[in-house]
Amino acid sequence: MVSIAIGLNAAILAVRALTPMVLEVHLPDNARSNDTPALSPHHPATAESKMTTATIGNQASLPFGPFEPARHRTLEAGLRAWVRSQTGLRLGYVEQLYTFGDRGRRVESDAGDLHEVSIGYLALTHLAETANNGNDKQLNGFGGRWRSWYSHFPWEDWRDDRPAMLDGQLIPALRDWAATATDDGNKALSPMQRLRLFFGIDGAVWDEERVLERYELLYEAGLVLEHYRDRGENPSTGTQLFGLPMQMDHRRILATAISRLRSKLKYRPVIFELLPDSFTLTELQATVEAISGRHLHKQNFRRLVEQGQLVEQTGASSTSTGGRPAKLFRFRRSVLVERPAPGLRVGSVNKMDAG
Repeated sequence: MVSIAIGLNAAILAVRALTPMVLEVHLPDNARSNDTPALSPHHPATAESKMTTATIGNQASLPFGPFEPARHRTLEAGLRAWVRSQTGLRLGYVEQLYTFGDRGRRVESDAGDLHEVSIGYLALTHLAETANNGNDKQLNGFGGRWRSWYSHFPWEDWRDDRPAMLDGQLIPALRDWAATATDDGNKALSPMQRLRLFFGIDGAVWDEERVLERYELLYEAGLVLEHYRDRGENPSTGTQLFGLPMQMDHRRILATAISRLRSKLKYRPVIFELLPDSFTLTELQATVEAISGRHLHKQNFRRLVEQGQLVEQTGASSTSTGGRPAKLFRFRRSVLVERPAPGLRVGSVNKMDAG
């Protein structure tokens, strides 16, 4: 009989120095305190596979812990409890993403009688607050660190320009794969059609929200390390692999979180969860650009903010820019009761819509 274990994963996102960050940890057994929920025997930190221990050990994971009904009143309460234990961080904004339970998400040879289903969560925080709420010593004890999410998805950062790796390496490799890939009939579109749609080529438009679809296409094509690791294999010498891998299916969970956040900032004011209580319009724009992976026209963006009536002046100014004082703004919370979908509706690559 197959047993089901429930795990909880948190993609904890923040912005620091104009860079979108994700909190990553390494969770060896001897790093746990008595207050830390016990890891599942199939947690990536205890996993074994045909791949070398060094290969597995070098891959970070999202914060993770099992759901324990005797200790946790709800799934979210469990998530908050072990994130606090592992990282010292008190989570603020949290929302459930998706349930991840595909066969093959673990690679242990002795896992035949246990299937692990993981519930992924998106959590947002302002990094300046983590210095007050976080226990740095405890975070370091789990190998915790903040890392740019573009380390895992470098093709998603268009703020300076279209990434050179797309046309130089990634898309040619995908075209080679799609030209010979077998269509299993389970998907509405062929491999080549999905390549064109997800990566915005051959006349299609790049949609920044399709982070998960792009990653899954790379996985299917064997262009990320997880494709081989999940099969207990090593890639052939010379195989092109893109982006830093993560334990188990944690990069897929992170891709889901980024997709959700990029979508949600257009119809909910979640961007303000990543900002201090007061900020300049330049800081607001830079934060939106960091999340969306796109450069936004300054005047168009400010017009969008003005039309959306999402912020109000505090009456104070900031001199931290080194130039003339910049007006400080804050989130205008009354907008939450004025209309149902207040957000910064950044449209396609060449378009923004007032919200």
